[in-house]
Amino acid sequence: MEHVLNTIEMLLDQGGYVMIPLLILSICSVALIIERVCFWVALSGRSHLERLAGLNEALREGDAPRIRGMVEGDRSPYGKVVLRLVEDGSSDAVAMQAVDSVRSGLDRYMVVLSTIITAAPLLGILGTVIGIIQSFQLLGSQSTLTDPREVAGGIAAALITTAFGLIVALVTLFPYMIFRAQSAHAIGRLETLIASAQIGLPKKRSGK
Repeated sequence: MEHVLNTIEMLLDQGGYVMIPLLILSICSVALIIERVCFWVALSGRSHLERLAGLNEALREGDAPRIRGMVEGDRSPYGKVVLRLVEDGSSDAVAMQAVDSVRSGLDRYMVVLSTIITAAPLLGILGTVIGIIQSFQLLGSQSTLTDPREVAGGIAAALITTAFGLIVALVTLFPYMIFRAQSAHAIGRLETLIASAQIGLPKKRSGK
């Protein structure tokens, strides 16, 4: 822990104030990535996919009691959509509403991660500009520059913020693309469930 704090203190000292928002973005990125990884691992596990196969079979057969038993207590997007189809019918309108109701959970934090990918390099460039300005101010001052390390400090700040901003963006980019692919796969599985429901379940339940 002490080593981590020393590293952060060193980055703040050499990178300047721009490192503060960059560090905040890096912490947010790691936290959101961990949350999304746990979500998709739980949703895409082998047991869950086997349950989906069983749900598809039950939906094609129109076995409503069996379907209800399979999705009872299931708070996953698949369970929510299937329950909605069983209760309200398998019409296109109901299916679209059901998918829209769970889409926000599938795409949760994606906008934040996308913003981090864009903002981190821009903050790094801002740190670069500030560091170069500081270096030129020292070189252009009327007083005699006796210590070249003062100029090197501004250049170091420019390089550190640029590198750190790019690292944050790259570390966020690859999980972000994986999460987008997982979301597309989940939507595809929901469409399969809907197609199965439209084969076996009535478009609208009787009495409605």
